[in-house]
Amino acid sequence: MFAGQPFPDRVETARLVVRRFADADAPRVLSILSRLDVIRWLDNPPFVPMADLDQARQWVTKVNRREVDDPLQAWRCLEVRETGVMAGTVLVPRLERIDGGFVGEYELGWHLHPDSTGRGYATEGAAAHARSAFAAGHTSLVIGMYPDNAPSAAVARRLGAEDLGEVPDDPWYGGVSRHFTLRPEHLDATQVRE
Repeated sequence: MFAGQPFPDRVETARLVVRRFADADAPRVLSILSRLDVIRWLDNPPFVPMADLDQARQWVTKVNRREVDDPLQAWRCLEVRETGVMAGTVLVPRLERIDGGFVGEYELGWHLHPDSTGRGYATEGAAAHARSAFAAGHTSLVIGMYPDNAPSAAVARRLGAEDLGEVPDDPWYGGVSRHFTLRPEHLDATQVRE
């Protein structure tokens, strides 16, 4: 049973607005999720780029609805405060195991448009979203990635997450993955810009 605070609709950090997705975000969602250089890190193959604006609108509706179905998960838009441009997404989805089971595990994730990388937005936005997740009742979050995803591993380390190394048989995605775990005390011990 849900016992925490709901994820806030909007959180402001030093440089970002971490907010719910709106229909107006669909063109930028399409620009991000139609790129193979982004989606190749997000799930298992085959990697299918988003095809059109209708799919982007459906994606916005779907990710907003997931929070209604399970208030312990939330997707948020990362908007750059200075420009109003959507830099990317931070998310806390529930992790369904390959065998179809769910044992209460959730993941912290992020993805950015390539024009917004290298500025610390992923770390800043993920830290803010993780704090919202912990306020919602999470005690830890999984951060999983392909073993060769060095940029995401660097973000996880900047967040202070514990590096669990490579896992040979990932229970959620299969194959070899690199796993981190993030708990509130990890964030408290870091100097992440928020």
